Amino acid sequence: MGDLLPYLPSAALALMVVGTLCWYLGHPARAHDVRPYQPHSEWLAAKSRAEQLLAETLAPEEYVQLSRLGYIDVPSPNVPGRVYRVPKYRGRVRVYEDGRPVMSLCVQPVELIPDADVVLIHKLMIEGNEQEYLRLANRFEITPYRQYL
Repeated sequence: MGDLLPYLPSAALALMVVGTLCWYLGHPARAHDVRPYQPHSEWLAAKSRAEQLLAETLAPEEYVQLSRLGYIDVPSPNVPGRVYRVPKYRGRVRVYEDGRPVMSLCVQPVELIPDADVVLIHKLMIEGNEQEYLRLANRFEITPYRQYL
């Protein structure tokens, strides 16, 4: 056993790398930027339908804000002064209270769906059941050195 002691750190590192690689390759959430297993034309049609639904559902000023700035602001139905900033493309939702960032939230669908559908899901969940939305979300507190995450 004493002869193997010098190799223990290397073996542990190798085991961690293999375990991480196995987890990564088998984990369904690894392909955020890859389209699902369906013909390209079907994926493009789904994206087009999602964008059309988003345009029809958002107020005109919200859709303009999303197009120009890359996000929409969804006011909290329960907390005065709180606003959820939902990005147009995948990413964390920033939470502002009285104009100051207080946290960011990570909530993602289990299946890969078009970004326009994700925006709409965030908006409808916040407006429909803010407490459940916050319960499901992974929270990241804003600290001075993490303001821009």
